[in-house]
Amino acid sequence: MLSLLVAFADDYAVFNVFRYITFRTGGALITSAFLVFMFGPMIINSLRVRQGKGQPIRADGPQTHFKKAGTPTMGGLMMLVGIIGSTLLWANITSIYVWVILFVTVGFGAIGFYDDYLKVTKQSHMGFSGKARLGIEFLIAAIASYVIMQAGQGPFSSSLAFPFVKDFLLNLGWFFVPFAAFVIVGAGNAVNLTDGLDGLAIVPIMIAAASFGVIAYLSGNAVFADYLQIHFVPGTGELAVILGAVIGAGLGFLWFNAPPAAIFMGDTGSLALGGLIGAIAVSTKHEIVLAIVGGLFVAEALSVIIQVGFFKMTGRRVFLMAPIHHHFEKLGWTESQVVIRFWIIAVILALIGLSTLKLR
Repeated sequence: MLSLLVAFADDYAVFNVFRYITFRTGGALITSAFLVFMFGPMIINSLRVRQGKGQPIRADGPQTHFKKAGTPTMGGLMMLVGIIGSTLLWANITSIYVWVILFVTVGFGAIGFYDDYLKVTKQSHMGFSGKARLGIEFLIAAIASYVIMQAGQGPFSSSLAFPFVKDFLLNLGWFFVPFAAFVIVGAGNAVNLTDGLDGLAIVPIMIAAASFGVIAYLSGNAVFADYLQIHFVPGTGELAVILGAVIGAGLGFLWFNAPPAAIFMGDTGSLALGGLIGAIAVSTKHEIVLAIVGGLFVAEALSVIIQVGFFKMTGRRVFLMAPIHHHFEKLGWTESQVVIRFWIIAVILALIGLSTLKLR
């Protein structure tokens, strides 16, 4: 909304600063962090009173997790307050990409909120029906993917770009919509599966957000895109502002989620943030790079798929427990060891993903 002040820049030079995406990204980061810090304690206290027993703890999980009983969930609400409020304040609200990302974020957040609500009220790990949940997620993601495709230019709007290759594009045609929807839904659920330890998901989310903030800014700038020989996607630079808000909200949330966590992110936050990053990857034409930058999330999701599939076929398990972060806990790693080592892996993967911008 503040970007609209640019209209007065010719008369008042002070407003010229709102032209710059970098300035507004920094403003969004600070604003979202402030909102989470300001409203966080109030939201936590309210959720603690309303939820009583808090998020259910898996009976077959590591013994160290039982001390977390009673910790409230749905902490994603405080992040959504920061992200949405900051985005509406600092982003260019005339951008179709901004509204598409907010649509996915709010939609996935609402699904996660309902799932968390069912888990808390029933005190069971079985929340929203899996098929119904995925169906609604795919519907939201498909609508967003269609709008993103229509917002693009010519055949490029429905094409898949490949990292390390500057010229080759695979035109998917109308198949782009289900493909992009799969990317968005997959990202949302992969982040959701990663959210199992204090601080485990939020830092890799911020790392991925920072990486895609760079990608969005460069992809949306004709000069930088030409210099790096990456595909120019007009309008996507504005998405860096949203990702700045994600980083700020993540920093605020981490303050309360650091061990011992005062609140859990819950599906409310993990689904929303995963869907947000997935939708931005689709918008910037870096879907494959998402699998690299978010490789930690991919590994967590694959560990569950492998575990379930192998068990159904053979009756045996590949991992001691899935998702894979629990496997390492069962091997004797402390929670802090798992979390910090996974953060290191996330940083390395992000650097590899960013290297694709130049290695073409």
